[in-house]
Amino acid sequence: MDKMLYVSMTGAHNNSLAQSAHANNLANISTNGFRRDFEQARSMQVFGDSFPARVYAMTERPGTDFTPGALQETGRDLDVAIGGRGWLAVQAADGSEAYVRTASLNIDALGVLRTGNGLPVMGNGGPIAVPPEQKVEIGQDGTISIRALGEGPSVLAEVDRLKLVNPDLKQMEKGSDGLIRYKGGEPVQADASVQVTSGFLESSNVNAVEEMTAILSLSRQFELQVKMMRTAEDNAAAVARVLQIS
Repeated sequence: MDKMLYVSMTGAHNNSLAQSAHANNLANISTNGFRRDFEQARSMQVFGDSFPARVYAMTERPGTDFTPGALQETGRDLDVAIGGRGWLAVQAADGSEAYVRTASLNIDALGVLRTGNGLPVMGNGGPIAVPPEQKVEIGQDGTISIRALGEGPSVLAEVDRLKLVNPDLKQMEKGSDGLIRYKGGEPVQADASVQVTSGFLESSNVNAVEEMTAILSLSRQFELQVKMMRTAEDNAAAVARVLQIS
């Protein structure tokens, strides 16, 4: 098989993967706290019987853009967003500790504080449980205070504190479930300097114009790769005809 066909095939395959990454970013433009994914491929020389003058495309593990999104005011007491650097710890479905930048919190029937997608929120000693209450307040340092049932407006009790962390971003990676984790796998120590803003949610950091432009560019590249495959097929057919004549 002519190497040209393999080279163009790898290019088309990686163009398709890159388009999928940008399409996923675009689909999550309105997802609070979403971090857009990068796509990346690099050229590798084709070694064989002949001189390595051709290259094929090889996909590399994409990175994640951790640039903060804009804060959007909601006025809801249980909507929280990280102010500046840092992350809010949650318990993933597999039991591991993961991290998010913003969350629309809710208290379930058992009193467990959960994110909007049902993940338990981590506190000083594990998932946070909130006693029956009339009102919940979350301070800038993550302290959770409640006004118990039957108590007056001035009577507040501290029940727990959100686990806020600030690890090195180079050690953070996004999993297949969309959650951010520490590369080592172990839980990160809490950082008292991280602050949260109550009544706000952080938007995604996806730029719709950039994503659409990238998708259009990759689509043109994909068409070029397909054209190269057809050219390789035509060349092979022409060579076969020449051999038949000879």
